[in-house]
Amino acid sequence: MSNQGTATDTPPASAASLYLTLAPVALVAGAYLAVFLVLRKSQRRYYAPRTYLGSLRPSERSPALPNGLFNWIGPFWKIPDIHSLQHQSLDAYLFLRFLRIVVVVCFVGCCILWPVLFPVNATGTGNSTQVDILSYSHVNRDTEKNRYYAHTFMAWIFYGFVMFMIMRESIFYVNLRQAFLLSPFYANRISSRTVLFISVPDEYLDEARLRKVFGDSVKNVWIAGDTEKLDDLVKERDEVAMKLEKAEVKLLKLANANRIKAMKKGGSDARAEEPADAEPGNLAARWVPNKKRPTHRLGLLGLIGKKVDTINWCRTELQRIIPSVESAQAAYRAGTYKKVPSVFIEFYHQADAESAFQVLAHHQALRMTPKYIGVTPGEVVWSSLKVSWWQRIVRRFAVLGFISALIIFWAIPVAVVGIISNVTYIANKVFFLNWLLSIPSIVLGLIQGLLPSVALSILMSLVPIIMRLCAKLSGEPSLSRVELFTQNAYFAFQLIQVFLVATVTSSASSVVTQIIDSPQSATTILSENLPKASNFYISYFIVQGLGVASGVLSQVVGFLIFTIMYKFLAGTPRALYTKWANLSAISWGSVLPVYTNIAVISITYAAIAPLVLGFATIGLSLFYLAWRYNVFFVTDTTIDTRGLIYPRALKQLFSGVYISELCMIGIFATSVAIGPLVLMIAFLIFTVLFHLTINSAIDPLLYNLPRTLGIEAESKEMRTESSTTRNGYHDGVQDDTPDAKKTSSADTAVAGKKPGFLSKFLKPWQYCDYEAMRKLVPHDAVDTNNLYTDEVERNAYFPPSVSSGTPLLWIPEDPLGISKQEIQDTPEVISITDEGCTLSDKNKLEWDTETVRPPVWEEKIYY
Repeated sequence: MSNQGTATDTPPASAASLYLTLAPVALVAGAYLAVFLVLRKSQRRYYAPRTYLGSLRPSERSPALPNGLFNWIGPFWKIPDIHSLQHQSLDAYLFLRFLRIVVVVCFVGCCILWPVLFPVNATGTGNSTQVDILSYSHVNRDTEKNRYYAHTFMAWIFYGFVMFMIMRESIFYVNLRQAFLLSPFYANRISSRTVLFISVPDEYLDEARLRKVFGDSVKNVWIAGDTEKLDDLVKERDEVAMKLEKAEVKLLKLANANRIKAMKKGGSDARAEEPADAEPGNLAARWVPNKKRPTHRLGLLGLIGKKVDTINWCRTELQRIIPSVESAQAAYRAGTYKKVPSVFIEFYHQADAESAFQVLAHHQALRMTPKYIGVTPGEVVWSSLKVSWWQRIVRRFAVLGFISALIIFWAIPVAVVGIISNVTYIANKVFFLNWLLSIPSIVLGLIQGLLPSVALSILMSLVPIIMRLCAKLSGEPSLSRVELFTQNAYFAFQLIQVFLVATVTSSASSVVTQIIDSPQSATTILSENLPKASNFYISYFIVQGLGVASGVLSQVVGFLIFTIMYKFLAGTPRALYTKWANLSAISWGSVLPVYTNIAVISITYAAIAPLVLGFATIGLSLFYLAWRYNVFFVTDTTIDTRGLIYPRALKQLFSGVYISELCMIGIFATSVAIGPLVLMIAFLIFTVLFHLTINSAIDPLLYNLPRTLGIEAESKEMRTESSTTRNGYHDGVQDDTPDAKKTSSADTAVAGKKPGFLSKFLKPWQYCDYEAMRKLVPHDAVDTNNLYTDEVERNAYFPPSVSSGTPLLWIPEDPLGISKQEIQDTPEVISITDEGCTLSDKNKLEWDTETVRPPVWEEKIYY
């Protein structure tokens, strides 16, 4: 996705050049779409797993679509976006809503700007040709300065609309967030009632003292501890257990393969089980000689050292390790561990947790702060809890410095890739590289053509990975915070490297050099290069919208990887089930910035080259449809940011407004158009003031729940519980609202009012308020009053190694009955079963993928 060095040399675009760009991309997109339409009919597990997969609760599933080539499109279109909120997550719904909102912004921009700016630009007397006559560059800056008033006032209208949409959606999000988090479905979760305090002073790492600080509303306290030794023990236990499981499966497959060979040669099919008092290994030894049994070496990487029988060795090791693990876990629960400066405090009610979250907990600076609420146990970054307050500060600045350097100097590895793509030219010029010319032309073609593309793709895919690692190193305590950190950092990378650097020059380092040499020319550099790059971004949106969006929908590479791993690389029942039951998840921190950047590019070019908006509308619409299908039927949400990805993405749209305003100011300044210049400076000041006002008004509501609504929600829940008890309902909250009304996003008006579309659009604070949003959130998906057993709640915020139980070994049942004997011979310290999976006469693992829950299935816990 890096496009350095291309934009500045982009020639004037013609209709023919656009066709030449469109044709091959449309061909690829058509192929992807055809693959999707065909595979969707037969590969339900990969293209519609959310309709039936047993690892999902019924309330989390989507309605099945018709199985024809095209008859599914109508039912798919009729499913409202709110379906993803009620059957998946708040993040998934807001991701789709963001894509839909930026499509609306771009489409409305076309409706506002095209009727005015196209005639103004096209009738200019500039030197532009082809499609460029539709951009501002066709206006003669010497003789037609007054035409810039049209650009100015239309920019006012459009960017005013963009800022109104940001404000409107921020208000919508705040109200939806409050309704969602205060609903029984979410409010009764343990994460909603638990606050994580980090940088806690040593004197407050005491449960009695913490209870004294926060009063009788405290239910449970978990003081984090150092579990390094226990982590190693649990890791060793699990590795040995999985090694034993794999060895058992291998033994069973060897025996069954020999049985099948014997049958083919005319031997008897010996299926009878040995007597229960038979010597260990007798039945297996009949079919597998001792020298063929699974073995491994005890040295480095299993390549050197003493060779041992894997099954016998693992059984002996587990008899040693498992009691040690259980003893260490019991010691941790008893409080005999080294404490680290972080504490989880669970309260009886959500309101108490919110009060503790919003109050100043400690009298010294940087102590017991920052605080976090809504952190689920599965997303805690336990290594970050050990970081002290001063280390957190140092790490934060070091990470920010590293990311800044990464963004600025990213052109260096990209330049190396560029050198590889021109290796023939370089080999001719540099004498010691002449030997490269002796490489066969086919190999050299691959090196110059395929290798740079693959290398660049790998480089770009590494950026979010590096930024997630940086987030963890900086001390972010949860995976949701890591995603939010990545969202900001990766957007900065996208904005600077993929947009601004590609627009201005070939590397960010030379941009910095130009600005240092002539600071006053920063806006001029951008304003002179921005119009030249508009044609490049028209092609960019064609490629993105058709090629990439169709790839997102078809997921051809992912399908091939899934099929290969499931059919050929999953050698145990556990591996088969894990691969089958686990859905792919969307990584918000790396996916959303890409589309935010596309929207920012569109907004930036709106008043300068408005044709870009049309292609952006089409491209983003295709992305919206592709991701809509994936969210409804394919993907799952594993990291819950409580919707915070949405306001961040909305605020990042201000980048496009600011960049465009600064560029227009530069354009008017270089053209000495005083009137438009003054008006744009005034609008820039208005934008800054509007931005500051929105931040100060909305930010407190993004992270805190108001006390007024908390009390109101509690009283409503009590009234609802009393009424359902009188009516004999005890399985969750019932109400009189029909399901259709709960799922309809149109039914959001305040009771007693029937607003029109315009009223609802212009007054979100009135028609999309808390009461209206309550109708959209899930009401009766689960029994919200009985979410946890005592054991689950007691172990909730212990480190994973403390609450980790001994794994259940799962092997297949074989026709010879060897699996039964292996179960008898396995020590009692670890459980083992052969239920739910069998070895077939083709020596393949077979299990029921739809109706029966396998032994290793675990019910999803809503933390």
